[in-house]
Amino acid sequence: MKRIKLTFTAILLLTTVINAQETTTTEEFVPSGKPAVKIFSNAHTTFVDGDNTSAFEIKRAYFGYKYSFSENFSTKITLDVGDPAVGKLQMTAFLKNAALIYKKDKLTANFGLIGLYGFKVQEKHWGYRYIYKSLQDEHEFGSSADLGASFAYKFSDFISVDGMILNGEGYKNLQSDDTYKGAIGVTISPVKNFDVRMYYDLMSADVAQQTIALFAGYKSDKFRVGGEYNLQKNHKMNKGEDLTGISFYTTVIASEKFNFFGRFDNLISSTLSGAADPWHIDDDGQLYMLGLEYNPVKGVKIAPNFQGWNPKKDGGEFESSIYLNVEVSF
Repeated sequence: MKRIKLTFTAILLLTTVINAQETTTTEEFVPSGKPAVKIFSNAHTTFVDGDNTSAFEIKRAYFGYKYSFSENFSTKITLDVGDPAVGKLQMTAFLKNAALIYKKDKLTANFGLIGLYGFKVQEKHWGYRYIYKSLQDEHEFGSSADLGASFAYKFSDFISVDGMILNGEGYKNLQSDDTYKGAIGVTISPVKNFDVRMYYDLMSADVAQQTIALFAGYKSDKFRVGGEYNLQKNHKMNKGEDLTGISFYTTVIASEKFNFFGRFDNLISSTLSGAADPWHIDDDGQLYMLGLEYNPVKGVKIAPNFQGWNPKKDGGEFESSIYLNVEVSF
């Protein structure tokens, strides 16, 4: 009887060890990757001074692949196909991301052709990149990707810090030179769902370009709201050519499939010594936007919206546009 009990006990122990080994094996990391595609398109009609124009557009298509080598190391590559808005070319492809990414605990580090932290928080709070870029991106305060290295460290739920050393030319111009851009950002969350961000960057050659950006935003299950102030001294390293932009935006979430959004921007520029008008007067002005977003299924967004542009230049006509924007992602 004792021998039978010992044998039964040994079988139980052996079974436990085998199950533990199987569990450990199951939990081991397996390298893997997945593709991603995102397409921005629209149909719109624009009215100016009694005339109107209409068009269908594919504004942008992203083709990407992300591969994880281990729990800490991964890589990401993204091809950006869009309208270059110059010459007779209809679409041009750019390599937007080709980066090595390291993540462990509270630290994230990126190297290569990387996505930037400059206005990433603002863009997430705005939430409608497929309809309209965030203010800094739209008016070329900086690029969304560039060659360089970056880090982000989350000290706690209250504060995180990010920094970057960049080529400074953006992902569409990857030339090598001895001019670099340095940047640092601090994001503070004093209470849950409320973010405050401060950002500064510097790029210097004969003239130093400096960017200062301040942002505050709140988001909940029912709505989100954000506001930002942006100042760039010596835009594109041209002395005295400063840009100032403010942007306010909000979203009301009506249901899982419907939400309403609105936005207001104001862009102004400095006046150079001896000039009668601001240096950027042809492109200064105010943006007004109202719209509805509908999500019929996962991966599809449809947004009818109104966009109005009020130019600052004397005699400029108010430009009204009715858009139907669509994003497809998978």
